[in-house]
Amino acid sequence: MARSERSSASGPIRSYAAIGDSYSEGMGDERPDGTPRGWTDLVAAGLAHAAGGSIGYANLAIRGRLLAPILDDQFPAALALDPELLSINGGGNDILRPSVSIEAVADRLVSAAERALETVPRVMIVSGGDPTRHLPLGRVFSRRGNELAVAVKHRLAGTDVLFVDNWSDPRLPELRFWSVDRLHLNAHGHALAAANVLAALGAAVVPTPDAPDAGDDLARPRTAEYWRRYVLPWIGRRLTGRSSGDHRQAKRPTLEPFGPEHA
Repeated sequence: MARSERSSASGPIRSYAAIGDSYSEGMGDERPDGTPRGWTDLVAAGLAHAAGGSIGYANLAIRGRLLAPILDDQFPAALALDPELLSINGGGNDILRPSVSIEAVADRLVSAAERALETVPRVMIVSGGDPTRHLPLGRVFSRRGNELAVAVKHRLAGTDVLFVDNWSDPRLPELRFWSVDRLHLNAHGHALAAANVLAALGAAVVPTPDAPDAGDDLARPRTAEYWRRYVLPWIGRRLTGRSSGDHRQAKRPTLEPFGPEHA
C-alpha cells in the first residue's frame, strides 16, 4: 500500500498485524472447530467495523514463545507486511522462567516498539491479564508482572507508543475470565481485553457471539487432576526446553481480508 494511500494517525485503520505468544494467538477462546480466536481477532473486527468494511489482518503470534524469538522472528516479518497498526505482546513466558531480568525484558519490548514507529503509523504494546491469583507460585509471578508493567509504562512515557495495560485491569484477575488451565483467558476474558484495546484506539466494541460460561471445573480448587493435566506438563516442557508452540505456524501470516462477521 503506497504511503499516500495509508490512513492518517487519526483516521480509520485499514491494516493490522499482531505479534506475540499464546495471548495474542487467542488460546483459551477457541472456535467450535478448535482454532483460536482471541482479543486480536476481536480488535480486528472492531477496526473493520470502524473502517466500514473489511481490513487487512495478520496474526503472527505463536503460543509458548519467549520475547527473544517474538522479536527476532515475528517482528521483522510483521514489519515487512507494512501494516498501519502493529500490536506487540511478549514477556509473559519470560517471567514464568526460574530467573529473568525484568529490566532487560522491558528494554527489548520498548526498543522494538520505538523501532516499529519508524515505519508503522501506530504501534501499541499490549500486556496480558494477570492470572497469578490462581497459579502455583502466583505471588512470585505477580510481583514480576507488576514490575514489568511499571517498567514498560515508565519507558514509554513521552513516546508515541500506546500501552494497553491489561495486567493492571482490576477485573481480569477474577477466575471467571480464565480458562480451565487458569493460565489463558477464556472467551469472556479475551472480549474484555479486546474492549480495553479498542477503547484505547478510540474504536467501538463489536458485539460477539455469546461466550460459554466457565464450567464447574474452573471453580474448583487446584485438584490432582488439574496438576496432572496442566501443571506437570508445563513444568516438564520447561525442564526439557520444549514449548507448546514447537513446530506450530502462525495462524494468519499475511494480511488477509477480515470483517466483523469473521469474529
